[in-house]
Amino acid sequence: MRIHPLLTTSAFGLSLLCTQSHSAKAAFSNHVRSKTRLHPMVAFTPRYPSSSSSTSTSSALKSTSASSSVSDVPTSPIEGMKPGTSGLRKKVEVWQAVEDVNKNYVENFIQSLIDTAKDSNDGNMIDTVIVAGDGRYYNNEAIQIICRVLAGNGVSNIWIPQNGIMSTPAVSAAIRRREGGKAKGGIVLTASHNPGGPGEDFGIKYNEAFGQPAGEEFTDALYEKTLSISSFKTIQDSPDIDLSADAGATYQLTPTTTVTIIDPFDNYLDALKSCFDFAKLKEFCAREDFSILFDGMHGAGGPFARRVLIEELGLPESSLLRCDPRPDFGKCHPDPNLTYAASLIKKMGLNPDGSADTSADIASLPTLGAANDGDGDRNLIAGAGCFVTPSDSLALICDNWESIPHFANEGGPRGVARSMPSSAALDVVAEARGIPCFSTPTGWKFFGNLMSSKEMFGKTDYTPFLCGEESFGTGSDHIREKDGLWAVLSWMSILMKANEDTPAGEPLVGVKDIVTKHWAKYGRHFYCRYDYEAVDSDAANKVMDLVRDEFVNGDVSSVPDDDSGITLTGATEFAYTDPVDGSQTSKQGLILNFEYPNGDPSRVVFRLSGTGSAGATIRMYLERYEKDESKHGEAAPQALKSLAQRALSLVKMEEITGREGPTVIT
Repeated sequence: MRIHPLLTTSAFGLSLLCTQSHSAKAAFSNHVRSKTRLHPMVAFTPRYPSSSSSTSTSSALKSTSASSSVSDVPTSPIEGMKPGTSGLRKKVEVWQAVEDVNKNYVENFIQSLIDTAKDSNDGNMIDTVIVAGDGRYYNNEAIQIICRVLAGNGVSNIWIPQNGIMSTPAVSAAIRRREGGKAKGGIVLTASHNPGGPGEDFGIKYNEAFGQPAGEEFTDALYEKTLSISSFKTIQDSPDIDLSADAGATYQLTPTTTVTIIDPFDNYLDALKSCFDFAKLKEFCAREDFSILFDGMHGAGGPFARRVLIEELGLPESSLLRCDPRPDFGKCHPDPNLTYAASLIKKMGLNPDGSADTSADIASLPTLGAANDGDGDRNLIAGAGCFVTPSDSLALICDNWESIPHFANEGGPRGVARSMPSSAALDVVAEARGIPCFSTPTGWKFFGNLMSSKEMFGKTDYTPFLCGEESFGTGSDHIREKDGLWAVLSWMSILMKANEDTPAGEPLVGVKDIVTKHWAKYGRHFYCRYDYEAVDSDAANKVMDLVRDEFVNGDVSSVPDDDSGITLTGATEFAYTDPVDGSQTSKQGLILNFEYPNGDPSRVVFRLSGTGSAGATIRMYLERYEKDESKHGEAAPQALKSLAQRALSLVKMEEITGREGPTVIT
């Protein structure tokens, strides 16, 4: 008898000898240059105390129009620079050093980062680095500061995308592909799905030489360096780099450091074309009965969607919504979920809880709806009157791998993985299809080792590889990041395959048809996430301690039943031993296992999110397996309501946090 997965736990002068390749002018300028808002500080050049270690301008550069020098600037450690699951995120005013206690905040972090990268490179300074951001408030100013620190440390080549904006997946692609993978790393300025603008969030993360997010060994070493830093290197008196210059423009920051403005799109587009049949997709997109609505949420992914969907696949401009990057994301929260992508959700004929709006005219709705987050790595997928949870989306892509050339050309994925809080929908498909399946801690860096098992470690080759997490992240081994647009193209390919025999004039097989057929075959994993944002840190830790002490380390058999009939059957704390490098990661989520009166398994996971910038976010993940096809049409929040009430009562959420309900339900 097969046990369902839910039942298991598993210096110099800037010479301004700027050479521009006018023929290489990027289309990006048409999308962003005129819209890029240079904040008041963009022309600000930091002035630091003079240092005895300053180096005078070399005679070879004395004829340049500006004179500057490399300085070793004294500084002091600043508390709290420990990166989370995806970089260091703080309120933007912290990075701007509005208060003296945060003086040189960017410089301290980048110096610590570059010293860590040097140590990881056998003591040699890394040669080539990409510096790019998602376009949020303070993006341009931070790029200028970072480039000066990199030049002061002797980095030879700095690549910056035109206008300084590049999606996170595009950065990973450029690290892996540009000039044969010459870049040794990428400094990405993003707080991902967090809001931007004054009073909001800013962040910096680092991607290593294979394009993957820095692992825990790197980030732990970086943090240790922030605690002992005494100085940073930078160049003084250098004019700002013109981020709006044509692709191909170069700037000589020092005799040994060159900045090059690069095309943001080319390497990423190559990566996508290695995965999908663009010619066939373009033909499918030409069907009069197919349409798509893509919400860029004013983030970095918008121009990339235009480049792919409009310029490559020939879809009309009306297919795009909010695809112009803005420093404050148009004052929206750039997180592609049911709450923050409400406009798209409504246009797809859905209610706020993801259920179908029965008053909507399904025939008039777009065939496919999708959204990106701030840095373009997350995705939301919906069909006409049908919201697809991220966990279901991942499982459906796995089960329909024949539709995607990246997998089909290799006979299918050799490995798949999900984050532990994601539903077990993927596990069921992987078991049926005979594909190795892994459950990892939250954080894309944990997928990186599996993707690069052979490439980096000379071990089992799991590529082509498919992975995803419940927080709207999906991706493959074409890069080493989650990739929102890749997920959209996957769904377009699935729809194209499903309709290869659908003649013109006949109704298309839609997203809802594909999803309901999948549930009928494998059963439905009802899934929902409750987010309690900006909770007092002490209160959040108290909730976690209660779950750990009373249930994980306690006796669940003594927990009395209630009127719901939902029985607590077990509790555990998720820990992970990496199957590739053997590293161990503990305290990755507290799992309460339940059983419904009919015997169906369910579970609730509690974890503290590592992606916020203030306070703590408690995330509660709810999952219930339902095999009965007659019950598959129920809205997930309603289907999981009694389970949520049971779990919240057990952990005393309202009593401890004072919160009567979650901030967001997705």
